[in-house]
Amino acid sequence: MIKANTDFGLNKKHIKDILGSDGLVAQEFSNFEVRPEQIKMAYAVREAFDKNRHLAIEAGTGVGKSFAYLIPAIQCACSNRDTGDYPSANHSRTIISTYTITLQEQLINKDIPLLLKCLPEKFNAVLAKGRNNYLCKRRLKFAINMQKKLFDDSADELEEIRDWASRTKDGSLSDLDFWPSSQTWDKVKSEHGNCPGRKCMNFADCFYRNARRRINQADIIIANHALLFSDLILKEEGFSLLPEYKFVVMDEAHNIEHVAEEHFGINISSGRFKFLLDRLYNKRTHKGFLAYTNNREAMELVCEVGKESQRFFKNIRRWFEQNLNQTNGKCYKNFVENNVSGYLNNLKKELSKIAKQTKDTDEKFEITRYTDLCTALLKDINDFLTQSYPDNIYWIETGKSKTSKISLRSAPIDVGPELKKYLFEKHDSVILTSATLSADGASSNSGFEFFANRIGLDDFDAVQLGSPFDYEKQVTLYIESKLPDPNQKDFIAEASETIKKYIDKTEGRAFVLFTSYSMLDEIAYNLSDWFSKNKIKLFQQGSDMDRSSLLQHFKAKGRHVLFGTDSFWQGVDVPGQALSNVIIVRLPFAVPDQPLLAGRLEQIKQRGGNPFFGYQLPSAIIKFKQGFGRLIRNKTDNGIVVVLDSRILNKPYGKKFLNAIPKCNIKIIGKTK
Repeated sequence: MIKANTDFGLNKKHIKDILGSDGLVAQEFSNFEVRPEQIKMAYAVREAFDKNRHLAIEAGTGVGKSFAYLIPAIQCACSNRDTGDYPSANHSRTIISTYTITLQEQLINKDIPLLLKCLPEKFNAVLAKGRNNYLCKRRLKFAINMQKKLFDDSADELEEIRDWASRTKDGSLSDLDFWPSSQTWDKVKSEHGNCPGRKCMNFADCFYRNARRRINQADIIIANHALLFSDLILKEEGFSLLPEYKFVVMDEAHNIEHVAEEHFGINISSGRFKFLLDRLYNKRTHKGFLAYTNNREAMELVCEVGKESQRFFKNIRRWFEQNLNQTNGKCYKNFVENNVSGYLNNLKKELSKIAKQTKDTDEKFEITRYTDLCTALLKDINDFLTQSYPDNIYWIETGKSKTSKISLRSAPIDVGPELKKYLFEKHDSVILTSATLSADGASSNSGFEFFANRIGLDDFDAVQLGSPFDYEKQVTLYIESKLPDPNQKDFIAEASETIKKYIDKTEGRAFVLFTSYSMLDEIAYNLSDWFSKNKIKLFQQGSDMDRSSLLQHFKAKGRHVLFGTDSFWQGVDVPGQALSNVIIVRLPFAVPDQPLLAGRLEQIKQRGGNPFFGYQLPSAIIKFKQGFGRLIRNKTDNGIVVVLDSRILNKPYGKKFLNAIPKCNIKIIGKTK
């Protein structure tokens, strides 16, 4: 918990008194830069809080969004301090939700401590984490006692965790000085269905309970979107993960629809079965919880479920391969036989019987936990195969390899009704902010219509603020006007040659952004010899290296180029000259080769809309803005952005892409005079 200790009526101060040239922040920090856009945003957020309005606010890179929403949130929290009770019944608590851990850490470790030095008001700010992030002392003791039966080679990790548990005050995974295996942490983490509550001998010093107490006293709660959505749904059912909050700020709000589709959907993977069954009993190693109980019947049932689950997913893969050309992986009701649920239900019943018979409290909780996992898996299988939710799309996901993980996926075609019900109708004011929310350059609500419609936001105000950076001096945008249309077969060969020119211009230090792995792989193959000859190191997404490792290696000093797809268009921060060149190979139109997207486009068509102008174009514009935004991360950055897709000039809709980005120096290559 972060606290300041004095009270001088912060709520009565104007925003300029805090963020202006003579304001509290500037008085404390001599190098503080006053940004008019930041002040405008803070006023807009405060007005939305005061008038109980929802607000969508697009703020360009460098505005300083976090101060602009933190200060009004702190002011509102401090406005109800006229009683002796704290928090008061009308406490104006704000939850600030982010998509990435990086932004959470920035808020709690940097921005809030800076404001605590400047602001003359008492307020508490707490980082909220999901329960599974906390160590359970009771489960740790049980796991150590039973480790010979439960684990293969985790004894050393358990001892390290026990040593850490005696020292840590926080008790969360991020405070642990090493990263334990998922198998080990799964045995010792705090869980809702595996907790005696007040009957636990560790209740008074429970890490999770202590965290909840701190959160209950907080004015500002920092969380992530997934935790926020979980809390919203549980509150409808009479439970909660977080205390009541009046206001919500969602930063990185352009990711809301994606998080919601994950949250309100179904995901049944072969790995999910293996995770459950191996922890109960692994026939190969003779380890697992049931090995400790020595219940032969239950162990046999685990083996039967394992065998049937393998057959289940083998049948799914066969169906997928046979029907891919016709369905793109989209499933119809009961598309395969449900050969596994009967066996899984028998296992569940046997576990329930064991739980009733055991007298050991710790054993009972562990068994009940596995019973609950079986119940949830049974429900998801039934809901998927019977397609219980008619407004969802149901499909299969798998990799190219025969050994790739295979998953049954389902998600709502439209998450808007759910978000409207759980989020916008339940809170006085929800602030949605990002650098990329609007699909055009307009500052009115019209530019935000696509974003708002996708998330169920009806009645709202909108503000669009540019960046304080000087893009006309910092960026040159090159557009190749004579390259073939990207859909033509000779595009890849000509684009490959053109990419050489621009990579040579900046001596590497380039992101090359693609919309598909197939095109990325082809161009990477075409340029591999050229890269080698010119001593340029290529880092290629889809290779053996994960995303964070790719980025880390790219940032190192040298002549480096990174070829990336979807995840490198956004959420990647490479300030300085390490990234001086962003090449956008083709405009990022969404191709309906994935069942969920195809379902959304079909829904628009059924409602009388135009799928291209109603979805594909605005989503492409927003993603284009995100790709463009990778280049300039601070006021000293400079470089070039290159667009190889001539449709940005040759098609009527091309102007919409150019109008949506900051005004910069544009050079059209190949243009006839």
